[in-house]
Amino acid sequence: MSMDPGNESGVTAKASAASGRFDVWLIAGIAIVAIILVAIRADLRSVIVIPAVIAIAAAAWYLSRRARDEGATRQVSPPAPDGNHPVSELIAALPDPTVLLDPDGRVVAMNASVSAVAPALRQGEPAALALRIPDVIEAIRRASLTGKSDRVEFSERVPSERWFELFVTPLRTSLSSNGKVHLLLTFRDLTPIRRVEEMRVDFVANASHELRTPLAALSGFIETLKGPARNDVSARERFLDIMEAQAKRMARLIDDLLSLSRIELAAHVRPDTPVDLVPIVRQVIDALQMLARDRGVAVTINAPPEPLIVSGNRDELTRVFENLVENALKYGASGKRVEITLSRAFAVSGGEEAVTTVRDYGPGIAAEHLPRLTERFYRVDVTESREQGGTGLGLALVKHIMNRHRGRLTIESRPGEGATFTVRLPLFAGALGTARKTA
Repeated sequence: MSMDPGNESGVTAKASAASGRFDVWLIAGIAIVAIILVAIRADLRSVIVIPAVIAIAAAAWYLSRRARDEGATRQVSPPAPDGNHPVSELIAALPDPTVLLDPDGRVVAMNASVSAVAPALRQGEPAALALRIPDVIEAIRRASLTGKSDRVEFSERVPSERWFELFVTPLRTSLSSNGKVHLLLTFRDLTPIRRVEEMRVDFVANASHELRTPLAALSGFIETLKGPARNDVSARERFLDIMEAQAKRMARLIDDLLSLSRIELAAHVRPDTPVDLVPIVRQVIDALQMLARDRGVAVTINAPPEPLIVSGNRDELTRVFENLVENALKYGASGKRVEITLSRAFAVSGGEEAVTTVRDYGPGIAAEHLPRLTERFYRVDVTESREQGGTGLGLALVKHIMNRHRGRLTIESRPGEGATFTVRLPLFAGALGTARKTA
């Protein structure tokens, strides 16, 4: 039967400490006997001998205790696994973010996916320095003290709201000593599940609120057509037109709700596909030319000759500019013109960004409404919005798409001076080089 190297080292250290204490007392005993013999021969007084014996005994006790403490310090602790240890290889192969802590709470091993949850974790450093969430630290402490598994849920608000579940499992391995255990931390991303739950709750609440009015109108017209207006041809045609408009409104509402829910579900995933904004905006303007002619609005665009490439989802960015330009054509039609400008600028946080402004010269928006324009179903004028076919979700969609793309939406307006909607998106990493080549 082979002996564990760690235990063998511990036994050796203890034996060395015991040997050191014995040697100290042996030397002290010899010194005391020598002093007594000299005192007898030289006929020295006890007033000199006794203090000398006490001093030697005290020194022997001090040196013996020091040898014992040094022996305890020299006990070899189990070696922590390095990057080539089988434990590290096992943890690296696990699909979920996983971390192994030693009995002192230091990171022994972790896999690559941990960086998405706790990027500050470093091998060999205390986990408490990187996991500064009280519930997580408390769960680790409980599992370490009790030796029982623990579980905790926690959330992060920056850069986007995310939820996680942490399992803390004590492990007794060949690396453990003195009854202490290692801890295995396993993280599980609950964000998709939570977002689906929120999406379901929000959809039910919003749909029931907004669909109630058109459904009530449809029910009323159906009852009228089945009753008093059964044989009234003119009333039937007029009611059918209104019913068709209400049905289309419900279809738009459901489409916007589903789009908003899909965007919220993927809010924590940033798109990484390079997309040129200039052709997207031109395509949107071409698609809305019919609406512009009907409203008598002239649309102009001022874009740079080089591409404005950002990391994004083409369909979602198209939806952003469709909403902004369509709103300008509908609610700012009295100004008879809409100006769209694309440019690049330096961001406050550093780097360059693409800036797109949509300006109308309509009636403008009062200051008290500006902070709430991106709320779901918030309308400055409910009647006008419904007459224009609005669902109250357009700017909410824009805001959530901007959040997903790590962009910003700003709104500036004064009554009688029109409104300016500005979209700022970080330029793609290789956009500067691409622009120079194009130029």
